[in-house]
Amino acid sequence: MKFSHSIQFNAVPDWSSHYISYSNLKKLIYQLEKQINQGQQADHADETEAERGPLLRVGSNWEDPDVVFSRKLDEELEKICTFYQLKELEVIGEVDSLLRDEEDFEAEHESGEGDGDSGLRRQSAWAKARQQSIFKSFHFPKTRRRTSTSGSREATIPEEDDSDDEDANEQSALTKRRKSMSTSQDLKRSKDFATGEVPDMRGSTELRRRPSTAFNDFGDDALQALYDEGITLKKRTINMYVNVCELRSFIQLNETGFSKVLKKYDKTLDRKLKSSYINANVKPAYPFQQSTLEHLATNLDKLEHSYAAVVTKGDVEAARRELRLHLREHVVWERNTVWREMIGIERKAQAANLGIRQTMLGREGDSKKGRLQGDDEGSATKEVSTPVGRYRCPKFLLSGTFWTLVAILIAFAVLLIVPILKSPVEQNCLALVIFVSLLWATEAIPLFVTSLLVPFLVVILRVVRSDSPNLDHKHASHVRLTSKQAASYIFGAMWTPVIMLLLGGFTIAAALSKYNIAKMMATFVLSKAGTKPRTVLLACMGVAMFASMWISNVAAPVLCFSIIQPILRNLPSDSNMSKALLLGIALSSNMGGAASPIASPQNLIALQNMSPQPGWGLWFFIALPVCILSILLIWVLLLVTFQPGRNTTIVPIRPMKDKFTGIQWFISLTTVGTIVLWCVSHQLEGVFGDMGVIAIIPIALFFGTGILTKEDFNNFLWTIIILAAGGLALGKAVNSSGLLHTLASSLTSQIDGLGLYPTFLIFTALITVVATFISHTVAALIVLPLVAQVGSSMAEPHPNLLVMGCVLMASAAMGLPTSGFPNMTAIMMEDPQTGVRYLQVRHFLTRGVPSSVMAYGVVATVGFGLMRAGGL
Repeated sequence: MKFSHSIQFNAVPDWSSHYISYSNLKKLIYQLEKQINQGQQADHADETEAERGPLLRVGSNWEDPDVVFSRKLDEELEKICTFYQLKELEVIGEVDSLLRDEEDFEAEHESGEGDGDSGLRRQSAWAKARQQSIFKSFHFPKTRRRTSTSGSREATIPEEDDSDDEDANEQSALTKRRKSMSTSQDLKRSKDFATGEVPDMRGSTELRRRPSTAFNDFGDDALQALYDEGITLKKRTINMYVNVCELRSFIQLNETGFSKVLKKYDKTLDRKLKSSYINANVKPAYPFQQSTLEHLATNLDKLEHSYAAVVTKGDVEAARRELRLHLREHVVWERNTVWREMIGIERKAQAANLGIRQTMLGREGDSKKGRLQGDDEGSATKEVSTPVGRYRCPKFLLSGTFWTLVAILIAFAVLLIVPILKSPVEQNCLALVIFVSLLWATEAIPLFVTSLLVPFLVVILRVVRSDSPNLDHKHASHVRLTSKQAASYIFGAMWTPVIMLLLGGFTIAAALSKYNIAKMMATFVLSKAGTKPRTVLLACMGVAMFASMWISNVAAPVLCFSIIQPILRNLPSDSNMSKALLLGIALSSNMGGAASPIASPQNLIALQNMSPQPGWGLWFFIALPVCILSILLIWVLLLVTFQPGRNTTIVPIRPMKDKFTGIQWFISLTTVGTIVLWCVSHQLEGVFGDMGVIAIIPIALFFGTGILTKEDFNNFLWTIIILAAGGLALGKAVNSSGLLHTLASSLTSQIDGLGLYPTFLIFTALITVVATFISHTVAALIVLPLVAQVGSSMAEPHPNLLVMGCVLMASAAMGLPTSGFPNMTAIMMEDPQTGVRYLQVRHFLTRGVPSSVMAYGVVATVGFGLMRAGGL
């Protein structure tokens, strides 16, 4: 959550215009940044904008940015100080008045001591009445919103729902005498009063409204007036306590706001204004002096003692606890993890209907057709003209999604009924595979929902057989499992060490992003790139690839796009450099998705289909040269087609100056240690067994110590995890049913005699085409199990080589905006000034498709040679 949101959530609503204008100051910072980096362009500024006013030319020179920003800060400081002094004078004056009234109340209460028996009766009655529900059960809502406290004393009494009715009921009850009461009830009440305990008023409405017997016995008008004043004093004390706490919160929020906005100014413009301005202006200001906070603390202490005297019989600690129940909870400002930002981007993509079909009964996927404020609620039906008349039918019956789903269901039914294969188990499994593949490819329903259908259909269709053949059977065949056995088998296949490896990668990415470690490393590298467009472009692409290796190619583009914001802000809206940067980061993130086993979900699926699984060292030996060469070729392509160096001025990216904290060192060491263990996992197989077990180390350390929270865990991309789990279950079912062996045998006979290299070229080209039109992960789920089986069935088996080549090309398929998460993130980027997207579909077609072809050439030459050299 941003600090501007923190101010909105924690501010007193009626004072909202008197807090620091944090958002406007940020806009001014960006305007000053443009002034410095683009020269004298303020001649075209709109003089009516408050943020641009200070940027006007003075004489023949531009004003010093420090002077301009300091002047704006002075205005904000003056506004805050003026409001605070007036509000403090008002609130503290009302507190003093309240304390005087409380003293008079206590004096009148104690005056009965000298009146003999009558005074004793009055004092005893009041003591008993104070223990009753009127003081113990009277509470305000915890998060209520109040109106301003300015005005007369009556205005300081907070308003509640039905409060007038409650007071009337309480007071009228005090003047009524109960006509009948059992002896046991009298004895119980007497016992409660004697011990100082309060009866439980929650169980019965009658008990909740029961008046004190003290007032039934003494109908004294003076005592009634004293009692009414006690109610008012309690309300006023609560209200004043809340107001004083709000004054203190007002100081804290504004002080934090000055600190943060000055830090942003220094970071963005490479200045050193923060410490000097705060020491010279903010700290000496009256609201931010230590004596001011001590004065507020003193008044809070007085109010607590006053409340204790009236309500809690002198118990100050109990009074403090009751008063604090009426304070609103402070909303803590906390940095997002990259996964939380990904959720927001995913929602934007859905709103823009980018490659994501509208669900049948869901809301409109096209944002241009969505309901706007003030529009009537759309009808669920639509009128259709037919040759026999006009009829109304549900809208979903006219949607393309509905008819796509109907066609898939018909195909599924036909495949189940029409015999194609001899074995009914294989026949059912073929229908299952085609049904699920079509649902994944068309996204007629969400991808993760299709994955959840896999175990359901596997059990219903009984497509799973025993792993070992039944020797008692005359043909020693595999036995078809029962539904109960199949359920245990398939759910066991969904949760594998590969899923734990995916969770471990997500955890490392969340910690590195939440504590700014990834951003600090990236900005440090980019700060060395200088200001030459071609160098900056190459550096950004290299950082994107490196980030993809460790925080996944899903999260890396989000990080890189946030880092290059200063460059984008200072480039013209139609600049080719902006397009080259965004497209370069997206394409290099795609390639970086193949650079390490945890860089993308398809790599984990490849590991599941490779036996034995290659170590991290072998993976790096093959993938890194392929990725680096491909990125260099893509860089040249972008330079030639965009020519970003012409008339382009680049704002240098400055490294973050924050020092590494103990938590950041702990996260870094844990991450490096985990990666080292992954790299030597084969040597430590006798200790850990699998890389998925090693992945538990960062999960346990980061979540167990509180570095990451339960909310961070909930923000993981669970849709991707479910998608991967469903794909693993499908692969297990296809293998168990015998269908995979049958298909692989058929394909092997078709390509028999081609040799290893032609087969390699065919399968890598096939997955490139498939992954271009559907997501990389889904393509890997569908193709890799078949490729592994074909490789095992060849005369010279090389299944791992074919799978490795295919997974490299799955990441290199990037010809469309929907060809992977990096592309979808890139096309959603908009110019904040115009709201126009930087990239269009044609940019991906004209640069993404050639990039895929070049990557294919690198994989087919350098990649194949490295795989053979590595022993695959």
